[in-house]
Amino acid sequence: MTSPTSGPPRQSWLPLVVLATGVSMVVIDATIVNVAVPAIIADLGLGATDVEWVNSIYSLMFAALLIPFGRAGDRYGRRRLFALGVAVFLVASVLAAMSANGPMLIGVRAVQGVGAAMAVPMTLAIINRVYVGRQRVIAFAVWGSIIGGMAAAGPLAGGWLVTEYGWRAAFWVNLPIGALLLLGSLRVPESRDGRATGGDLAGLVLAVLGTTGVVFALIEGQKYGWFEPRRTADLFGLRFESVSPVPFAFGAGVLALVALIVRERRRERAGLPVLVDLTLFELPSFRYGSMTAVIVALGEFGMILVLPLFLQSALGYTAFRAGLVIAALALGTFLAGGLVPPLSKTLSPRSIVRIGLALEAAGAAGIGLSLAPDMGAWRPVPWLLLYGAGIGFATAQLTGVLMADVPARLSGGASALQSTVRQLGAALGVAILGGVLVSGLGSAVERGLSDRPQQVRTSVARAVEESAGAAIPALRDPAVHAAAVVAAAEATRRVTFITALALLAGVGITLLLPRTPVVRDESPEQVAAGGPDTGGREPDM
Repeated sequence: MTSPTSGPPRQSWLPLVVLATGVSMVVIDATIVNVAVPAIIADLGLGATDVEWVNSIYSLMFAALLIPFGRAGDRYGRRRLFALGVAVFLVASVLAAMSANGPMLIGVRAVQGVGAAMAVPMTLAIINRVYVGRQRVIAFAVWGSIIGGMAAAGPLAGGWLVTEYGWRAAFWVNLPIGALLLLGSLRVPESRDGRATGGDLAGLVLAVLGTTGVVFALIEGQKYGWFEPRRTADLFGLRFESVSPVPFAFGAGVLALVALIVRERRRERAGLPVLVDLTLFELPSFRYGSMTAVIVALGEFGMILVLPLFLQSALGYTAFRAGLVIAALALGTFLAGGLVPPLSKTLSPRSIVRIGLALEAAGAAGIGLSLAPDMGAWRPVPWLLLYGAGIGFATAQLTGVLMADVPARLSGGASALQSTVRQLGAALGVAILGGVLVSGLGSAVERGLSDRPQQVRTSVARAVEESAGAAIPALRDPAVHAAAVVAAAEATRRVTFITALALLAGVGITLLLPRTPVVRDESPEQVAAGGPDTGGREPDM
């Protein structure tokens, strides 16, 4: 049995550097490929379906395997699984850079998702285990800022790499980073749950099927249609022409998750090992923190989806220039993350989360008010900085609030569960806000072309709507193009206002979070004695 104070000395930040770098690599890779898609198409000659799966398969594998790997880390060792995940991710990155065709690239992107699912939940679990007192506040602030900031920095990094070195550089860049991470992982303390026992194969299958079905439906709903099929879908040898696969996937996913919950409850009452410890949701901090995390992820990833589309499609920005504008969000996130530790000396974590969500809501509304067909590149930047600062405050402290009362022995499973919640929130953001954008584009184009024949209005509106605005640069008629740009501004503005309302709802949810004291520095002896920082956690075995 290791003592609760085992691990690096209090002054050592090397484990945090290693873990933060690992998260950075995974998060950036999730967004960097979006920018590289046109170059990949030109080089490999990919079809539309191949392109869609290059992005989707990574997100699906990542979301589906978080829970199983979280529990595996508790049982077999969190550092071990983190290092294995980095190695898998690294090998897949090398193969992706060497891909000669679409199927190979899709396959290795799936493997990348597996590696990411191994590594990411382990980072938070290890941080929760290693650091105490104010060090934990700082560590969570760094982790949360990276999750928020790197998602926004990905398009900028991707634009630069693809422009200067080609799309394969987006994968080659992971080689030196991954090699350093594997060396650095040797300095990360190992921890595990000594009471973890055999797995639950049926529960694992239900978790994977359930998460995959729900996330697939949320991501692909706009593409294939929820009720009326938008296009033919070829999935796993099945061809969907007259119906959409989305409602079937969503229904199967929900049923699998319900079956998983019922099964885990029964196994828990029978004293059998469980895959998902549902008692975590009995902790108010974890329950309401998870709800807030969904709101934060919904707003953040929805915003990162719609703003680059507007900047590139409507205003004609290059990917790199659009990335420079969006980078203001990342800058605000990192700056705010640096302010969290000193603020935590006087404000409770719950208060900082609430301030962050309020800043996000104000920033989202300001972005909406600043959008215009003739706006300059820097007009939304102050609001993006404000929005990013809100993410830095909310995400940085929300992680600590959410994990505050989780027993250390369950850190891996809890970290995976909260990462899954964030992924569902991100998928919801893409589905809901993307749906608002698409429907708004179609109706706004119709209104803007009211003086044109019905056939022209319908064809232009359909082209703009189905491409989510990407067809706007190809519109040759100046009047039609101008009307489409105005429509894009109107639809994007609507998305930002809905985002602001959702974030205000998140502020309301924070009222349900338990009151938490201002974090004080504690000695290892206080932690060992079960002081306030431990939250009653039990030592790892």
